[in-house]
Amino acid sequence: MRNDNLRSYLNLHLIVFIWGFTAILGALITIQSQFLVWYRMFFAAIFIAVFLAVKKKSFKVAPKSLVKFIIVGLLIALHWIFFFEAIKVSTVSITLSVFSLGAFFASLLEPLFYGRKVLWYEVFFGLIIIAGLGLIMQVEINYWSGMLLALVSIILGVLFTLINGKLIADHDPSVISFYEFLAGFIFISIYFLFQGSFNADFFVLSAKNWILILILASICTAYAFTASVKVMRQLSPYTVMLTTNLEPVYGIVLAFFIIGGKEKMSTEFYIGAVVIVITVLLNGIIKHYRKEDEL
Repeated sequence: MRNDNLRSYLNLHLIVFIWGFTAILGALITIQSQFLVWYRMFFAAIFIAVFLAVKKKSFKVAPKSLVKFIIVGLLIALHWIFFFEAIKVSTVSITLSVFSLGAFFASLLEPLFYGRKVLWYEVFFGLIIIAGLGLIMQVEINYWSGMLLALVSIILGVLFTLINGKLIADHDPSVISFYEFLAGFIFISIYFLFQGSFNADFFVLSAKNWILILILASICTAYAFTASVKVMRQLSPYTVMLTTNLEPVYGIVLAFFIIGGKEKMSTEFYIGAVVIVITVLLNGIIKHYRKEDEL
């Protein structure tokens, strides 16, 4: 069991690194956020469907479970739309720094979903993270709109992570991901039909955008999302959200070297980011020793 947990932690960090790169792709792909999410969910659903077919896994699920997958699919679609829009109106660094609030929201909502008591140190560390984020927001005031969009995105992200934490107990992670992506794709398609967004220009993309979208849909979505759901069999949603707080670190560093320009933030920004990272690490250390004492 301990080795399984270690493998899950290591796999989770690889997934979070990939998610950090996802933000870079979102900044480099030059189409509107909702169009980007449509393509992402469409191709990700296809990739996972092929995987399920090759592995000869059943697509069959109970109607009650399908309803849950559909609801989560809508949450994921909205989460990604707000996420990519936040990046486009601000920066990768700003958007990912707001994502550090994920652990705080998870510390408050997870006890409601799983019927456990609120742990004081989770809330305490969450408040410190808010303080670090407050420092960032104070000096990067020009990016308020991006911060608000990112805030909505992370709240939606916490919600679907908590729900998936329950679904994984009874369903294959690939099947969960397939139906959630398919549902999100259908929701956005219906919206586009009413908006009249589907036209010849919609499907005309540059070669660069096609390549980046396929990378985003395959590695950063089909693989990373399915793997993140799978690790929940060993790790709690709070631990997943906590580790996800390292996504800003990976993403900010990658953005600095790959994109540069407006991704170079003020000194106060990096101080706030360091506060957030140290808090994440301390929380992980405390959780580790608490588990050691319980064994």
